[in-house]
Amino acid sequence: MINELDSLTGIRSGKRSYYREYVRSDERLHGTLRAMDAISQAVVRTVEGPRELLQEVVEAARSHLDADWALLLIGGGEFPGARPRVLMAPRDGDVVIEEYGLPLEVRREVGAVRGGAVPGDRAQCVRAPMMLEGRVVGTLSARHRLPEEPADADIAVLRILANQAAVSLHTSEQFQAGLLLHRRAQRLNAETEAQRRDLNERDTALRHAEHRLQVAAQRELVEEERQRIARELHDTVTQQVLSVGMALEIARGDAAALPGGDTLGERLAGTRDVAGHAVEQLRQAIFALRQPHSDRVQSLAELLEALVLQHIGPLTLRFRVEGVEVEVPEQARHDLVRAVGEALFNVTVHAQATRAYVRLVYRTGELRLIVADDGDGDPARLRRHLRLARRTPGDGRHRGLANMAERAERLGGAMNVRRARLGGVRIEFRVPLPVIMTPRAAGPVGKEQ
Repeated sequence: MINELDSLTGIRSGKRSYYREYVRSDERLHGTLRAMDAISQAVVRTVEGPRELLQEVVEAARSHLDADWALLLIGGGEFPGARPRVLMAPRDGDVVIEEYGLPLEVRREVGAVRGGAVPGDRAQCVRAPMMLEGRVVGTLSARHRLPEEPADADIAVLRILANQAAVSLHTSEQFQAGLLLHRRAQRLNAETEAQRRDLNERDTALRHAEHRLQVAAQRELVEEERQRIARELHDTVTQQVLSVGMALEIARGDAAALPGGDTLGERLAGTRDVAGHAVEQLRQAIFALRQPHSDRVQSLAELLEALVLQHIGPLTLRFRVEGVEVEVPEQARHDLVRAVGEALFNVTVHAQATRAYVRLVYRTGELRLIVADDGDGDPARLRRHLRLARRTPGDGRHRGLANMAERAERLGGAMNVRRARLGGVRIEFRVPLPVIMTPRAAGPVGKEQ
């Protein structure tokens, strides 16, 4: 019976006074369980740092062994980021975490452990190595006050406490390393995002610069062409028309001496006036061509407004824009402005009009461009002339209407000719939005008149 009690309770006495030893053992067992419970609660806070758990470990070791002090010492090369590296729980007072604050006896124990003193004399000081992955990473030691040497169970409790401290230090180190990597990844991600935004801004700036270079190159070509046309108009066409006017004036003087010369002279005078009007229009065109080009890409409305201003003079012209403006490709702007320019030229030269208007109308999915006048033009005759011009190539002259219709069709639209409310002719271009350019037809391009 006594041997059975020994194996169950760990009591090593066969005396009848074994009950007192049993009570002491039971108290120490309960104290150990309380220490383990405190440690288990501290374990869940290891991510906040190992300090609280290490304090619980040294306190539990001191309490379990009824020690004067318990010491936890982390090995010199282990857990370089762990703080504190030395903890001492005295019998009375708070845990000491600085080596210079340790009592002389404890400092001697620190020196002995660092010098390799293991496992120690159980009669005075017991030591348990902190093991991790088969290597010693620190030591847990205590100067006990037990009436006799600690039993193997006491040493086992000390080892459990020491190993728990080692695992907690390792867990904390891994967590801190992971947290550091996470923060570094966040920082790198933020830097990557900033670089992405910077690259996007640089890409946008590059596209804008490329666009400006294209516009500059186009402007240079257009400017050279404008100057060339202005020179040719001044040096050839204007001089020739002036010569025609002078010849007509001379012929009118000669006709006065002929029978019936008055009637002929009036006709010649009228023709001379037409030539003079043509010279004035040529001069206006030359002036407009020699004006500096805009430093920016102009919208369709701006180009049409500039075109209308060039034709104000003999005509009273109005220009109006309706709807929400939609961006139109450069080639489409060019074709529409040329078509309206041709229509206004016809109004000025052929329609005997005094008033006209140009309307640019934006609708959902469609653009409308209208030129109307109060002249004496006949829409039916113009439609017949258009059909004839489109069926026969001719010599390239008198193809103004046909060229206007072809420009509209090249933009996927159409041109209509009918009577205007002002009394003259109304020409309407209807183009779908967005504009999709179609290839130019092969063959010679007729001269626009």
